[in-house]
Amino acid sequence: MKSILVHLDASPRAAVRLAMARSLARRHGAELTALYGVLPSILASPWAAGESMAYAASALADLDQAQRERARAVFEQAVSDGALNWVDGGTAPYWSLLQHALTSDLVVLGQADAGDALTGALPPDLVPACIADSGKPTLVVPFAGKFEPNAKQVLIAWKPTREAARAVTAALPWLRQAERVLVASQPEVDERRGDAGTSIEHWLRNHDIAAPIHSHRVGTGDAGESLLSLAADTGADLLVMGCYGHSRAREWVLGGVTRTVLESMTLPVLMVH
Repeated sequence: MKSILVHLDASPRAAVRLAMARSLARRHGAELTALYGVLPSILASPWAAGESMAYAASALADLDQAQRERARAVFEQAVSDGALNWVDGGTAPYWSLLQHALTSDLVVLGQADAGDALTGALPPDLVPACIADSGKPTLVVPFAGKFEPNAKQVLIAWKPTREAARAVTAALPWLRQAERVLVASQPEVDERRGDAGTSIEHWLRNHDIAAPIHSHRVGTGDAGESLLSLAADTGADLLVMGCYGHSRAREWVLGGVTRTVLESMTLPVLMVH
């Protein structure tokens, strides 16, 4: 892991993401880039038209500047004791974020928080869209709570799919330093695949995962809620899982488990599409 990209907005929670990204960058000797990506307010304000357009445009420009200054202040505080690159996403923040993500080893994003009035207008479906469009491992940080960047207990949501396999591969830097690894899977009747839990455990051991590995079964009901409950019950610090979904008519349609976790996450989640 030699390059990390973290998305900043105008919310105070941006500092939490940035601190986590900086800790990971220091630990892995990685270059860290902070990208400020918030839509211009006028693009998110369709009411700014007619005779009041000039006044509204001026007021919204002031709002944009205040948001940018808040994010820049977070950046400047972090850069005082370590190298950190700043990128302004400008008027096309998602495009800028995606282009930088494509040449990063890890992307750090924040869970959407509709109740935070300071965040600013974000591109639609920022998190799932960036995960899918970039194909890069993405660490999603919840909008509430304090978290350690170096997870001691890692929970893997395992199923025999490309997305889950790529997520586990991306998680190897965390898994090699974990004190305990938990593998959660749903019971499957498929003789061709054999015992999925045994297969993933064997693969982990081949990749020098020394921590104890514990298998867990989650029900066939709301698997997303079951995963989050298991994470809480076991004290997991990081959830590793595939991201499932597809875009349709400019709207991102998520799989049920992915949607539940992104909406209700209580711990950082490492995702790969």
